[in-house]
Amino acid sequence: MLKARIKDEMIAAMKAGDKRRLGAIRLVLAAIKQREVDERIELDDTQVLTVLDKMVKQRRDSIEQYEKAGRTDLAEQESFEISVLQEYLPKALSEEELDELITRAIAATGASSLKDMGKVMGEIKPKAQGRADMGKVGAKIKARLTG
Repeated sequence: MLKARIKDEMIAAMKAGDKRRLGAIRLVLAAIKQREVDERIELDDTQVLTVLDKMVKQRRDSIEQYEKAGRTDLAEQESFEISVLQEYLPKALSEEELDELITRAIAATGASSLKDMGKVMGEIKPKAQGRADMGKVGAKIKARLTG
């Protein structure tokens, strides 16, 4: 289970004295625990991936804001945290794989206009969650359905 792997990595980081990595892993575990407490459930791997995906997106947004403000030190910390988070996410989809996935989803749902975008996203999301930026996926689908 992914959560157990993350806990093991936290122990390894403690033993190695890697404070920076330990801090990033503790943030992950805190986010997972927060969601478990809020929803009163035990998260499975798919739900943990959703939490990780959300954390990566938040950090990308933060990096953008920090760079605009000239805070490269904070942007660098967020980049480091993204690199730690991505270790637990599945291998990212290549552009070709993503395009193929979109093509198959459009064919499977019979989508022909922008009204069908939700159907296509519903088809793709389980396959691309944690492997692609869903904002970019949505933009690609929108371009395909309007163009």
